[in-house]
Formats: sequence, C-alpha cells, structure tokens
Amino acid sequence: MEKKKRIVVLGAGESGAGAAVLAKVKGFDVFVSDMSSIKEQYKKQLDDYRIEWEEGRHTEAKILNADEVIKSPGIPETAPIIQALEGKNIPIVSEIEFAGRYTHARMICITGSNGKTTTTLLTYHILKKAGLNVGLAGNVGKSLAFQIATEQHDYYVIELSSFQLDNMYRFKADIAVLLNITPDHLDRYGYEMQNYVDAKFRITQNQTEKDAFVFWNDDPIITRELSKHHLKARLYPFAETKESGVKAYTENEHLYIETPDDVFDMNEEQLSLPGRHNLYNSMAAGISARILEIRKDTLREALSDFAGVEHRLEKVACVRGVAFVNDSKATNVNSCWYAMESMTTPVVLILGGKDKGNDYTEIEQVVRKKAKAIICLGVDNNKLHRFFDGKVPYICDAASMREAVDKAFAAAAPGDTVLLSPCCASFDLFKSYEDRGTQFKECVHNL
Repeated sequence: MEKKKRIVVLGAGESGAGAAVLAKVKGFDVFVSDMSSIKEQYKKQLDDYRIEWEEGRHTEAKILNADEVIKSPGIPETAPIIQALEGKNIPIVSEIEFAGRYTHARMICITGSNGKTTTTLLTYHILKKAGLNVGLAGNVGKSLAFQIATEQHDYYVIELSSFQLDNMYRFKADIAVLLNITPDHLDRYGYEMQNYVDAKFRITQNQTEKDAFVFWNDDPIITRELSKHHLKARLYPFAETKESGVKAYTENEHLYIETPDDVFDMNEEQLSLPGRHNLYNSMAAGISARILEIRKDTLREALSDFAGVEHRLEKVACVRGVAFVNDSKATNVNSCWYAMESMTTPVVLILGGKDKGNDYTEIEQVVRKKAKAIICLGVDNNKLHRFFDGKVPYICDAASMREAVDKAFAAAAPGDTVLLSPCCASFDLFKSYEDRGTQFKECVHNL
C-alpha cells in the first residue's frame, strides 16, 4: 500500500485548524503543531477529525519528516522551525494556497494596506444580497480550507494579508482587488518597502486574460509597479474623478462604474459608507459585482444599506456633547490619515501601541490642522513624543484604556470628537485590535 503523504500544519488558529481538517478529509497523514496554547474550540475541531496535535512546542522529529508544511500567516520566515524546514527543502505553503487546490469556485480576492476588511465584507454583502452561493474567508469569516472541506460554495470573497500572499504560488484570483499600498508590516519585510510591495502584487500572479485586476489608479506605487508586471488580466482602475481609462469614478455627485457592456450609476449620497476612503472601497466592491453581472438595482440597494465594520470608524456614543469614534483597526499610519481626514470637528486623538517602523510624517499636517490633543497609549511612547511634542496644544501618556479615555474626555469640549486611531499594532497592552476597540467602547459607555 502506498504511504500517505504527510502534511504538517504549523499554527492551530482558524487558518491552521481549517487546513488540517481539509488535509485529513483529503486522506493525508496530518500533524498540527503550535508554539502557543491552542484555543479549546480548535482542539475540539482537531479531535473531532482525529487529528494529532501538540501545543507549547514544535517537536522537530514530527515536523521535519513532512512532505509539505502549511504555515500560519503569523509565523515569520525567521522562526527557527521555518529555517529548519527550508534547510531541508520541505515545501511551505499557506492555507489559501492549499485550499485552492480543492475547489473550482470563483475567487474574489482583496488586499491593500487599508480598507480590505470593509471592501471584503461589502463585496460579500452584495453577492449575498444577489442570492449567490458565496463564502467569506481569509482574514475574516471562516477558514477557506474548512469551508471547502465541509461546505460547497460557488464563490468565495477572500481578504488576503501580505503574510498570506507570501506563501501562495499557484493559487489564482478570478478577480484580484488591490486597494492601495502604503508602508505597513515593514518589520516583517526587513524594513524594505519593495519586499512588502512585491508581497501585495502576488495577488495578480497566475491571472489570465479571462480574469480581472481592480486597483486604485492614483496610488503611485501601484502605478509604478504595473509597468513591471506585464499583467494579462483585464484592468479595472478606479479613481475619485474621471481619468483616461478609469472604470469607476465620480462626476456631478454620481458614482459611475463602466464594464464592457454597460454603465452603472447611483447618487453618491445613497452610499452607506462615509468618507473618501470608503468611496474607493465602494468602487472596488461595485466593480467586482458588475464583473460578476450583479443586477444594478441589487447593487444600488447593497451599497446603500451596508452597515460597516466594527472597529473601523465606528461611532460609539456621544457623551455630554463629545463624540467617541472607535477606529482601533487603524494599525498603520495611512489608516489613521484616512480617519483624521474624514473628521469635521476638533479631535482628541488616542495614538500608540507596538510600532512597526512607522513614519508619522504622513499624518503630521492633518494632525496639526485637526488635533487639539494627543493621548499616547502604549508601553513605550518615546517615538510619539519625539515626533509630536510641540505640534499639538496638549500631549500626555496613558498606561491603560481607562486612563486614555478619561484623559481624552477631560481634554475634549462639547462638539469635539475623541478618536481612537492608534497607527500601531495592539500587542503591547492588548490581545488584538478587537480587544483594544472593545475596551475603548466599554470605557466610553462607563463614562
């Protein structure tokens, strides 16, 4: 009898546990290893499928005999176990790469430094409203691999981070969406911006003339890279105003989307998501929907009734005339810029966390213009002070969310907005950006 191919999965979160289940269902010999503790829900999932697992360690004898390894996107290339695998030339792939081998569903894949979660959920919302059999996967929703193992969808809308794209090789997006590229995660890319850019452009790999590439036409990095990549896919650029070759744009307060056979239009005021950045997100989702021939009336309705994303410019409450907005998902400088740019009142800005090589120059002008105070919320706020001291009327430190909210409220006046838009990862004081945003909302509601 032929020996079963051995698949080792590193990391047992949503992605890893799902990949393990798919590998088991497809008849592989599967082993799962996680250096951290595994959540109970994933232990149960692995046990239900009789998959061997370990936590708190990587047993090399059980890993280095793999025929192929599926790696969690959170594990860096510099991890000792990855170095050991590469030393033995054992192939390492992502969950998305592995899962893509076992489905013929159409893939709508979305990446970008900012806006990808909103655009992914909006695209999914449109396709669901149109009655399509669609799954939601990647950074949001359930593991793609688990869905392919246990369900059957005709379409998947997938949010892809640069980390997920790093270990994708043969996977192909039928519709690839690249919203923007600004510095982010540079600590994972040797502080080389081009490495990060290259990771983002992997979303276009393997595309053919039958596929579509949707992108922001005014992003200077995307524009520069286009000439290097000689893409075969049909190009669908979008921009705020009508430009040569652009397929989605605004004119006379209307949004227009041009596809080969038709033109879609709707009044900008009908869009449910406010702000210029959300206009781009709506354009990208709308183009994808029209490529899939979603009916115009369905698309109009979906773009006008989408509820938005938790922790992304989320209105929390108004307390004694002071508005509180949770933008905890702003884990990089460009996200914060979009948030600040959309503010129409004086702002008390809560910044800080785990710095990923941030350059705050991008938000300097908008902060000088709109921020009356900055509350620095982090274990180490020295970099924030070095940059912002003297550029706003008031700046101070906070060691907890409770302290940050109290100090922000004290610095605000009726008519002001307290904005949590940290520019940084959350892992110095919080479990995740979700935990950070949830604590912010709880503290605001307790005022």
